[in-house]
Amino acid sequence: MTLSKSLYTRAIQCKKALWLKKYNPNVLAPPDETALAVFETGNRVGDLACQLFPHGKEVPYSKNYDEMIATTRQWIDDEISNIYEATFNFSGILVMVDILTISEDGEVSIYEVKSSTDVKEIYLHDVSIQYFVLQNLGFKIKSANVVHINNNYIRGDKLDIDELFTIVDVTSEIEDLQSNIPTLLSEFETYLNDRENEPKIDIGKHCNTPYECDAKEYCWKVQRQISDYSIFNIFNLGSKKQIELYSRGIVNIGDIPPDFELTALQSQAVENYKSQTTFIDKERIGEFIENLTYPLYHLDFETYQQAIPEYKGIKPFEQIPFQYSLHIEYADGTLEHKEYLSQDGIDSRYELAHRLCEDIPKDVMVLAYNMSFEKGVIKRLASLFPELEEHLLAINENTQDLMIPFQKKWYVTPTMQRSYSIKYVLPALVPEFEKAYKELDGVQNGSQAMNAFANMSDMEEGKKQKMRKALLKYCKLDTLAMVKVLGRLKEEIQR
Repeated sequence: MTLSKSLYTRAIQCKKALWLKKYNPNVLAPPDETALAVFETGNRVGDLACQLFPHGKEVPYSKNYDEMIATTRQWIDDEISNIYEATFNFSGILVMVDILTISEDGEVSIYEVKSSTDVKEIYLHDVSIQYFVLQNLGFKIKSANVVHINNNYIRGDKLDIDELFTIVDVTSEIEDLQSNIPTLLSEFETYLNDRENEPKIDIGKHCNTPYECDAKEYCWKVQRQISDYSIFNIFNLGSKKQIELYSRGIVNIGDIPPDFELTALQSQAVENYKSQTTFIDKERIGEFIENLTYPLYHLDFETYQQAIPEYKGIKPFEQIPFQYSLHIEYADGTLEHKEYLSQDGIDSRYELAHRLCEDIPKDVMVLAYNMSFEKGVIKRLASLFPELEEHLLAINENTQDLMIPFQKKWYVTPTMQRSYSIKYVLPALVPEFEKAYKELDGVQNGSQAMNAFANMSDMEEGKKQKMRKALLKYCKLDTLAMVKVLGRLKEEIQR
């Protein structure tokens, strides 16, 4: 058996996922834009964390791991005190330690670097297998640690890596895990010894915890034909009830027995699905629409995050606005469009906030979808720029939420799958827009927009200009979609 620490933690989550990775990797979903962005962030955070332990040497990566192991051994013999990507193998278990420090008496300390903001349980398993390997190779281990981002850090004029990172000593927890590792390895080996027969492990919470498994679509849709809308999607239906239904062979919502205990909202969802009817509370939707005043400013922001804050006053993973779209709808139905897109590589928050104040007067009504996001962005801008604070807070005060009719279940149709996310509401009310998003070139969703802007500084000029046009088209479509959703609501109450 050969295992890396990533395969080990994969097996901790699900032994079938380990088997598939080894023997049938073609069924695994490739990483999407979000996953690739997480990997890239992890690499940058890992490189920066090495500066906490300066004057070290990094083991060059090689597909020939024996070379990396030999280099590590040579540098230990040379008394290099800090080694990055130190590589070891014990009985087929290969580990690369993010940062290995070696004291004068030969004791070593393990530092596992993570780009998250806390210590997750799976990280302990990650560190524990490194500890296991080094201990069995005869090293005396002084401590085992997780290095993660401190999300309370606010950048000043310069980046302070001592404040950016938090080092957590997890030695005690890691030592507690050691006694069970041989048993786990024996279990993993039993599964991997059978190369022909895929493990018969059923679906469950482990498919999503601690990460969504890349075999989920294979296990759920291919093997069990579980649809996109099933008992696992019913609003607020706890895992206990899901497991109870699944154990009884019930997956489709239409098969839920009438005497199965559900809350009023869950029962309504089930009945709505079974009857395939649309419910519209015209009175309440009418009241919502009557309270809107014109001209109506449909607003949508696009934001990105930085694990390592590049600009003064920013916290790690803070939502940084870089773009907005504004469709101004007049009482006669006339539309006017305004937009802003930041230049890459600079802190343009003030310019964006200033432009927003120019484009939206203090005394008009603003409409957003899931307004808490837009209001959060504006409130943060107001706190940063006192001279714009009054205007920005006035915009916030005048913002209404287009999500309300769907969140309050005043408009429910089966294709919305009891969700009020715009992802489901838009194709249900304005189906032609689903196609419009798919026809966009380069940017078709918020994650792609975030990643595109975050990486724009690394693009050559031609690609950068093409991506800027794609971002503008995407964000413009977002606010136009809001106009169309509101228009559909108006049509429904007039019928």
